[in-house]
Amino acid sequence: MAIKPRDMAKMIDHTNLKATATVGEIKKLCEEALEHQFASVCVNPIYVPLANKMLEESSVKVATVIGFPLGANTTETKTFETKNAIKNGAQEVDMVMNIGAFKSGAYDLVRSDIKAVKDATKSSGVSSDVIVKIILETCYLTNDEIVKACQIVKDAGGDFVKTSTGFGPAGAQVEKVSIMRKTVGRDIGVKASGGIKNFEDALNMLDAGANRIGASSGVQIVTDNEE
Repeated sequence: MAIKPRDMAKMIDHTNLKATATVGEIKKLCEEALEHQFASVCVNPIYVPLANKMLEESSVKVATVIGFPLGANTTETKTFETKNAIKNGAQEVDMVMNIGAFKSGAYDLVRSDIKAVKDATKSSGVSSDVIVKIILETCYLTNDEIVKACQIVKDAGGDFVKTSTGFGPAGAQVEKVSIMRKTVGRDIGVKASGGIKNFEDALNMLDAGANRIGASSGVQIVTDNEE
């Protein structure tokens, strides 16, 4: 049976990571997530306590971003951010890979950076089953580099590879999602994010191998073609 827009809700991270996001907008995001039963809301770290309070009695998880949006923070900063986010109620963290280090060929540094964040979720003293998604920012990578980055994420224990921050020059692309899925197999998740505006966009990403969608247009996606 073909998937319908509303069937996609449990695969969507309903997202607002804008610098201008207000308290009111984050409250609306959480209310929409409750109404449509999205997988999570993804908010900047400052709003994790608010989202956690609004969603604590629901199945909607709270996700936040680490080293966002450039990935150029030190490992120590990323691990502190991670532990702080979990303490405040985050159940999933989307960490930006150290893109500059990767492009420099410093693969051991990239691997240890990811592993440190994964380890930080286990030693947070709050929860040991926090999901870690690694943002590759695929718009800056060649296809061969995407394969290499995915292999590093697998080696480091990441739970998902993710396409984009939404702040780069391009977002998720079907071809690159397909490469990510082929590289990681079924061992870990693939999250497509950036520029996904409607049900058709999201469906194309799922067909390419994604099993999570990050979008600020979650409501549009799950209500497309409603009569």
